[in-house]
Amino acid sequence: MATMADVARSAGVSVATVSHVLNDTRPVLPRTRQAVLDAIEELGYTPNTLARSLVTSRTRSIGLAVSAISNPYFTEILQGVEAAAVEHGYSLLIADPHDDPGHERKVVQLLHERRVDGMIVAPSADPRDLVAYLGRHRVPAVFLDRILDVPEGEEAPRFDQVCAESAEPTTRLVTHLSGLGHRRIGLVAGRPGLSTTRERITGYRHGLAAAGLPYDERLLVHGDSEAAGGERAAAALLSLAVPPTALVTANNAMTIGALRALRDRGLSVPGDLALCCFDDFAWADLFSPRLTAVAQPSRELGAEAVGLLLERLAAPDRPVRTLRLPCAFVHRTSCGCPEQPRQASAKAHERNLP
Repeated sequence: MATMADVARSAGVSVATVSHVLNDTRPVLPRTRQAVLDAIEELGYTPNTLARSLVTSRTRSIGLAVSAISNPYFTEILQGVEAAAVEHGYSLLIADPHDDPGHERKVVQLLHERRVDGMIVAPSADPRDLVAYLGRHRVPAVFLDRILDVPEGEEAPRFDQVCAESAEPTTRLVTHLSGLGHRRIGLVAGRPGLSTTRERITGYRHGLAAAGLPYDERLLVHGDSEAAGGERAAAALLSLAVPPTALVTANNAMTIGALRALRDRGLSVPGDLALCCFDDFAWADLFSPRLTAVAQPSRELGAEAVGLLLERLAAPDRPVRTLRLPCAFVHRTSCGCPEQPRQASAKAHERNLP
């Protein structure tokens, strides 16, 4: 197995220069750096990550704490995080806090004890212990998807944050349904306390107001951001004396639950109830009818979170940033609209393929 000394001899430089190239601990002339990299490639040298971490106090690893890793939305975020981390030479340690504040605090501590250079966290609905731990230990961290309100008395958030827009896209779903003539539009909202839940409720109410429709608290039921909760919430809405004629579901897991509730009652979409959902996912286009949805830039969110964290590691004292990425409205047929011409044409083309 090749050693750092072998690389130094092959490149005609000192072992210290090889170390500087590997660890970015001192500027090295471009031609010298290239000679070292060429020698590493030729000899098949693999750096000793543990030894490097003892020299640099860095492990080149990132901790990722997100709940419901089985959720396709978070799976795509994970793919974005992993791709960006690997691109920059970082490994990834993953933990699932299960949306439980106590467990969240434990898994973040475990990641910290494994000497990750920084963390990317999708915080729970009650992240006080999380924030206190990260702040007390000065852990570089980025909050992902769910962001925190600015603490009272402070002018800016304490941590870098990245999320998708939630309010405006939800407003668009509601106004789209109202434009189709619906006057009783229900919302299956997410887990109380999450920023995504608050913002999508805000968007729902703005959509009702824009359409001149009153807000009826009976038409908003929390589905706790999971399929079983979405099924219970949709069942409650369908059991009202005057049920909604249209429904907005606030994430993909709750959409699946709502569809189960409709199936169990023998109701069809959009014949008996129009449906629009937040979160597009791989099989949304395969349902019959095809689901009209808001598509979040999930992989981009993961990549941006890594970028923010690396910026923080490089410049610990730079101002805190919050990034919001736009979503896309994907117009299909579950809302009751006819197939879009371009999509219909594409489907006809697919049927004619050999």
